[in-house]
Amino acid sequence: MTVEIDDKSGFCFGVVTAIEKAETALRKGGPVFSLGDIMHNHKEMSRLSGLGLRTITTDELPAYAGQTVLIRAHGEPPATYASARRYGVRLIDATCPVVAALQKKVIEADREMQARNGQVVILGKQGHPEVIGLNGQIDNRATVIEREEDLERLDFSRPVYLLSQTTQSLVLFKRIAGQIRERARAGVTVRDTICRQVSNRFDHLREFASRYDLVLFVSGAHSSNGKALFENCRNANPKCYKIEDSDGLQPEWFENIRSIGICGATSTPKWLMEEVAERVRTLLDSPSLSPRTDSPE
Repeated sequence: MTVEIDDKSGFCFGVVTAIEKAETALRKGGPVFSLGDIMHNHKEMSRLSGLGLRTITTDELPAYAGQTVLIRAHGEPPATYASARRYGVRLIDATCPVVAALQKKVIEADREMQARNGQVVILGKQGHPEVIGLNGQIDNRATVIEREEDLERLDFSRPVYLLSQTTQSLVLFKRIAGQIRERARAGVTVRDTICRQVSNRFDHLREFASRYDLVLFVSGAHSSNGKALFENCRNANPKCYKIEDSDGLQPEWFENIRSIGICGATSTPKWLMEEVAERVRTLLDSPSLSPRTDSPE
């Protein structure tokens, strides 16, 4: 029986940096507060909570004068920084460099579109913290679209400047860009702003998932990246199951299975995938399963 963890799954460097900055601040003593969960994984957030990290909302910021507050990798709109200055909040800025660069591109796009009576369009998830931060750079003038049907909200008689949330599907982005070019009656500018550390995982995970009899995809229930990567894995291998932790494992999944691959989202910690692997090995060693996993004669 083979049980293998994908060595390319786990935190992206933006999340790693945010966690490191949070842990460094916590080691110095005193409370540290995060504007929302650093990542959409309740297990890792529970670990950080045990170290003293507390989560607050942007609306609560005025109540934390003199306190240390972390801006997570998703970034924040300018209004958050202004509020922190107003109330004397000490900020630790852990905005991912890729997101920070994209925020500047959104500002440039808006400046150009305002001069040409055009429109900025962001492919992204409505209400996602990164998207809120991006649109907030330009006072929410961008149109956020999630799917092809949302293109009906655009005015194709005006110029369009298309960008994307960093964790979006490259396939979807290219499809959206193609449809905009086909329908546009004015100029179209397309900037591929998808993080390659994330997008490259799609091809890699399709290949990874296809190598095993069964795949376990470990991800938080509310991770947008996790949902997209899981569907990607399931398309490559129908016997792919999404779980949040080892408690989600079902013994019947492993009947007549000889190889298992374990992978996860950019918000999934390696230690959690290792915990799942250990639980799988324990289940496979149980008497009820061992006869089904013997090699054929």
